[in-house]
Amino acid sequence: MPSPTAPFLPALRLTGAQVLRDGALRPDSIGLAEERLSDAPLPSVDLSGYLVLPGIIDLHGDAFERQVAPRPSAPFPLEMALRATDAEAAANGVTTAWLAQSWSWEGGARGPDFAERMMEALSAYRPHARTDLRLQIRCETHTVGTEARLLAALGRHGIDYVIFNNHLEEAAQVAASRPDLLLGWAQKAGRTPQDHLRLIREARTQSREVPRYLCRLAGHFDSLGITYGSHDDPDGETRETFSMIGAKICEFPTARPAAALAHAVGDPILMGAPNVVRGGSQSGNIAAAELIRAGLCDALVSDYHYPALAAAAFRLADDGLLPLARAWEMISTRPAQILSLTDRGHIAPGLRADLVILDAATRRIEATISAGRIAHMTGPVAARFLAATPEVRLAAE
Repeated sequence: MPSPTAPFLPALRLTGAQVLRDGALRPDSIGLAEERLSDAPLPSVDLSGYLVLPGIIDLHGDAFERQVAPRPSAPFPLEMALRATDAEAAANGVTTAWLAQSWSWEGGARGPDFAERMMEALSAYRPHARTDLRLQIRCETHTVGTEARLLAALGRHGIDYVIFNNHLEEAAQVAASRPDLLLGWAQKAGRTPQDHLRLIREARTQSREVPRYLCRLAGHFDSLGITYGSHDDPDGETRETFSMIGAKICEFPTARPAAALAHAVGDPILMGAPNVVRGGSQSGNIAAAELIRAGLCDALVSDYHYPALAAAAFRLADDGLLPLARAWEMISTRPAQILSLTDRGHIAPGLRADLVILDAATRRIEATISAGRIAHMTGPVAARFLAATPEVRLAAE
């Protein structure tokens, strides 16, 4: 949540803009009254030439890793990393974000020790955040021995979202065929290639225990109200297996059959916004646009690059795949529905005041309002807010 010490914007009505409301972009206005949207008569700010859109809800982003360690051998304090990540998210229109933190046999920045440090750091930082920052735990399937520790940490820090990963076989294949990559992974984790290879072999010995482990976790997640899913499903059989244990979210399916199975059983499908902007997957997997064209993608996430979220919505509109209103809903309304956030994701009176204000001509995000407070504001729109009332000038300062 935004810092409780930051003042709310004064009660204002945003007028003159194209507003995304009830599934369409049209001339409209919307009011802000503390942390909520309002239809009450209020002093106005003229936003002619701008788009007013729901705040972006990002269900998976690991760009924070670059803030934690801009170089593998140069880590920074987690509070600094979270502050930088928060500012970057706000500057790109994100008002709610899940940071994708690994819980893996790999150790280092992806291991349980670091994950718990990140949970503690985020719990301490959240009262001062500009945006609503949360943590998604990416739980590697071959972490059987950490079950009690994982569940205790999730409960202690109120984690509400877990994704299962299984990158062990990929790691084993890389170890056998790409010693250069193995060296890089080992160095990033602060160990020798021989030690990293030993960890891979040890993790593989857990394989027979993994199915029961995942089922036990699924039962606990259900009782704790945790939403969960799987990551990088390679085929329909894998997606069906995860779906059957309750891991409904299908995150980054690598091939069409996995997405098709998810769609057939009603599981939400997430793809990366950078995949859309770049015209394909950086790792050679299926193109997100192909799945969107086929109706096999429900929402887009930042993956590793926050600016790609808004850019992807415009790319989809420019390419004629979706109208802009529907494309924007893939980064706002649909993510809110998937994570059961009933107070945000679209623009309506009474909902949380999470808004993105873009210059319609340049498509530049000039303001992000999170729970009625300024999270980011720059450019000509700042002058309009400052000119509206003396109170707005005080809030911005």
